Amino acid sequence: MMQTHGGQRLLNTVVFIILVLAAIAFLAPFAWMVSTSLKPLNETMTLPPRWIPSVIQWHNYKDAVDAMGYFWRYLGNSLFLCVMTVIGTVTSSALAAYGFSRIEWKGRDKVFLILLATMMIPFPVIMVPIYSLFKSLGWIGTFKPLWVPSFLASAFNVFLLRQFFLSLPKDMSEAARIDGCNEFQIFWRIILPLCKPALLVVAIFQFMATWNDFLGPLIFLTEQKNFTLALGLQSFQSQQGGTAWHHLMAASTLVVLPVIAIFFFAQRTFIE
Repeated sequence: MMQTHGGQRLLNTVVFIILVLAAIAFLAPFAWMVSTSLKPLNETMTLPPRWIPSVIQWHNYKDAVDAMGYFWRYLGNSLFLCVMTVIGTVTSSALAAYGFSRIEWKGRDKVFLILLATMMIPFPVIMVPIYSLFKSLGWIGTFKPLWVPSFLASAFNVFLLRQFFLSLPKDMSEAARIDGCNEFQIFWRIILPLCKPALLVVAIFQFMATWNDFLGPLIFLTEQKNFTLALGLQSFQSQQGGTAWHHLMAASTLVVLPVIAIFFFAQRTFIE
């Protein structure tokens, strides 16, 4: 018995050490980014690297925002797209998932398999046809190609919500149906309130994907004032004669912070 407890304790210690080392490995790039954002320019590329700047320059953040020019415009554009895509994705994915999980109809499972198969199609394969479609609609240079498709649901989110919906007892739906509720009332009054954690996870995933999206804005946006933060950050880097690493890292830190904050405050939802 003593040997068993001793072996389990040793195993737990080894696992703990591995997790700590992995956490350090993942946090090191972020720590370096924050450290560089506070350094004078002449300390950003010194060898050996200096983790702690000799002089902490908080004004690097203000200088980076000023140097980007359209920073607040980029921020507004990114927030607008995040809000629209979150609304569109959560609404359309929940409705589709409800149809695939709680309503019986002929060919349902086959259609669902076809939907899942679309997850294997990489975006570059359909990029040209989609661009041609939006060009024919006159949407190139506007935000519409970046948020309108979110109202058509996505396979991964439909799959995630469908699995959550299937875990709910059908007796509740049957009882509501006997009381005279139609399918939409059952969906709105019974299913959605019970699925808030799953809906929040979908919203967070979509927010992070839209916030970090670079390829979509690069393809569809043409005017600099319409750029998102991800695209504006790349534009800021390319417009400098020599890369001002302290300003670039300060701007990058500002772009990353909202995602980290959202993940930190929503970690209980991910676990649930």
